[in-house]
Amino acid sequence: MQTVNNQAIGRATGKIILMGEHAVVYGEPSLAIPFPKATIQTTVTPSTGPITVDCIYHKGLLTDVPERLSNLLTVVEISLKALKKELKDFSLKIDSSIPAERGMGSSAAVAVATVRALFNYFEQELTHDQLLELVNVSEVIAHGNPSGLDAAMTSGEQPLYYIKGKPFVPFKMSVDAYLVVADTGIKGQTREAVGSIAALMKEHPEETMNDIHQLGELADKAKTAIEENSPIDLGSYMHQAHLLLDKLGVSNEQLNQLVDAALANGALGAKLTGGGRGGCMIALADSETTAQQISDALRETGTSNTWIYQLGDDSFE
Repeated sequence: MQTVNNQAIGRATGKIILMGEHAVVYGEPSLAIPFPKATIQTTVTPSTGPITVDCIYHKGLLTDVPERLSNLLTVVEISLKALKKELKDFSLKIDSSIPAERGMGSSAAVAVATVRALFNYFEQELTHDQLLELVNVSEVIAHGNPSGLDAAMTSGEQPLYYIKGKPFVPFKMSVDAYLVVADTGIKGQTREAVGSIAALMKEHPEETMNDIHQLGELADKAKTAIEENSPIDLGSYMHQAHLLLDKLGVSNEQLNQLVDAALANGALGAKLTGGGRGGCMIALADSETTAQQISDALRETGTSNTWIYQLGDDSFE
């Protein structure tokens, strides 16, 4: 994309983990998809002097961003170094519909959109590998030891099958169904959820590892159901996965209430997504009408926001 009226834009999508969260840490597979219903757009505009930022968390000099935006500062610095440009004479505006700290890849999406915007602004080519390299440096700041999944999801257009330490494997989203995503309005508590599983692993190692392995098996079965266009089976696997995650201490009362509300209103299956103990949940519907019914019920149950997304072969085109 070239600059328009001396401005340049970069965009990125959110991401949803369909199956395998937490179990992936123990070597089990996971499934994730890009989620273009929630997006981030970074706009670069020429200005004079130090770089400024305008976003929901900060309005002012880039060098004065709060700690939670340190990854943004890093990605701008390393991008400009790659571009051989100076840290001055433009402003950044970041518009986001991806809620932060909900497991939807917001930090990676900010980095992806910003890198794209900067390369567009300076009219230089950006390869996908270079984009991922720059974004992953930013993700180290945000998350410490990222898998690279968020960067791949928020910058790509293909669902991915992932096993820790192995290459990402794209697969076709061949299931005809609708996905309802609901935001609890509560920040995910990944660290606490991870701690719960670790504690159970010490107290009941054999049973807990069996539950983790079952989550991996369900992820594999879900992939097959997607590829064979079996939404009823996919919904069943999703619900089974939620029950296991709840047993492992990853869910909470509000997530369980939303899952129950979705199932009571026609969902084929429903589960938490992401780190758990807050964040988001997802539900599978066989039609747009049912998806809307589920969305309405979830809003009545108290969710802060919902999205409805049609799955299928053309989902990511």
